[in-house]
Amino acid sequence: MGARLRVFLTREQNQTLLNLRTLEVPQKVKDRAEVIRLNAHGWYVEKIAAHFGWDKQTVRDVLHKWRKQGLQSLWKLPGRGLKPKWKEEDIVFLEECLRVEPRTYNSSQLSEKLNTQRTVQLSPDRLRRVLKKRGSIGNGL
Repeated sequence: MGARLRVFLTREQNQTLLNLRTLEVPQKVKDRAEVIRLNAHGWYVEKIAAHFGWDKQTVRDVLHKWRKQGLQSLWKLPGRGLKPKWKEEDIVFLEECLRVEPRTYNSSQLSEKLNTQRTVQLSPDRLRRVLKKRGSIGNGL
């Protein structure tokens, strides 16, 4: 077994991590801060992992990132996940079509129109959800 992984905090760092519990930040950030504080107070990786129901390697990753990046390591980096296939202008274009044109469209027709005129491929289902979330359509489309 290797050496125990342990971080040491200054009073200011400990207080900052403690204050994160009461701020409106994502729960994952609060959890990571608590992991770091528990480790600094002598808890072993295995005990922290059991306490949070996490894998031991996840706890180690949090501690290693803290050592390298400090407070910045608590937040998730931007740019993760799948990027949207559509842009705001594409949806505005469809909303304008729905508002101006005298005919009515179903989601399949709108999806086809978006594909042919803007070369953006969105499934009818996804397009319906996007428009509904924006309040552009009611339950009828």
